[in-house]
Amino acid sequence: MTQAPSGEDSLIARYFKPLATDPGAFGLVDDAATIQAGADDLVVNTDAIVEGVHYLPDDPPDTIARKALRVNLSDLAAKGAIPAGFLLTLALRQKDEDWLAAFARGLGEDATSFGCSLLGGDTVSTPGPVMISVTAWGRVPRGRMVHRFGARPGDRVMVTGAIGDAALGLSILTSKAEADLLADDAAARDMLIGRYRVPQPRNALAMAVRDYATASMDVSDGLAGDLTKLCAASSVSADIVLSHVPISSAASKLVAAGAIQLETLISGGDDYEILCTVPAAQCDAFRTAADAAGIAVADVGAIVAGSHAPRFLDGQGRPISLKRLSYSHF
Repeated sequence: MTQAPSGEDSLIARYFKPLATDPGAFGLVDDAATIQAGADDLVVNTDAIVEGVHYLPDDPPDTIARKALRVNLSDLAAKGAIPAGFLLTLALRQKDEDWLAAFARGLGEDATSFGCSLLGGDTVSTPGPVMISVTAWGRVPRGRMVHRFGARPGDRVMVTGAIGDAALGLSILTSKAEADLLADDAAARDMLIGRYRVPQPRNALAMAVRDYATASMDVSDGLAGDLTKLCAASSVSADIVLSHVPISSAASKLVAAGAIQLETLISGGDDYEILCTVPAAQCDAFRTAADAAGIAVADVGAIVAGSHAPRFLDGQGRPISLKRLSYSHF
C-alpha cells in the first residue's frame, strides 16, 4: 500500500509549501526550520493548542500553559536542539485575572526548568475558542539538526517512554465508560490524565539524538501515523513488532483485560515521545546515553527499503491491518 499523506499534510503541501523558498525551511517536510546564527543554527518551531481540540475547557490553566510550551520543546528535542527562548501568542475570550495568574505561574516555572525564556509575543481577543500559540527557538551546531528524512534501510526504530497514555488520559476525562475501567486504581488514572495534560518532552536526550540518530521526530499525532510521515520523508518503509512498542503498566492492564486494543494506543495523539532511527552499530551507545539521561528507550523494529506504508507485525511476524493511523485535524 502506497503511503498517503494526511489531510493536514495535503493542505500544507498545496497552499504553503510554494511559499517556503528559504533553504532552511526544508520544503515544510520537517517539524522545524533553521536560521544560521554564528557558529550555530537556530532551530525554529511553532505549535498552537486550541481549547476543545488540544485541551479541555476545564483543564487547570497552569497545565494548559505547560502543555503549550512543552509540545514545542518536544519538537526541539527531536531535532537535537537545546532550547533558547520562545514567543507566546494568546487569543482570549475575556480577561480572567485568576486564570491568567495560574497560567503565567505554570508557564514561568517551565520556562525556568527547561532554560527557555519568554522573549515576547502578542495578546488578542477572540469570540472563542481560546488559542495559545508558541514559537520556540533552539540551538544546534551548524548543520547538525536531525531531520525527519535521513532514515536508511537497516536502521533500528527507537521510541522513548511509553506510547498511548495520553490518549487514554483524554478518554478517561471525556468518557465515563473509560473512566470506570480504572475506577479501582486512582494512581493509574491520575497518571494517564497527567500524561494528557502535561507532556514530558525528552530534551535531556537532545544531544544523543543529534549524535546518533539518522532521522527523528516527536510523536504528537500517533506513533503509526508519525512513523508513516518519517518513512515517507526518508523514502523508506519500516517493519515494527507491535509487542515491542513500549506501553505503561496502566495501559498493559487495560490491554490484558481486553478493554482496549494496542491499535488504539499507537494511533492516539499527544504522546510527545521521540521517534528516531539509529544505525544498528550505534544502538548500544544511544541506549547508554538514554540511560544516563534517565529516559527509557525501546527498539521496536527496523527501517526497510520500499515505498509501502510501515508494517506493524504480530508476534508471528504477520502484518496487522490498522483501521486508523493517527489523529488528523482535517
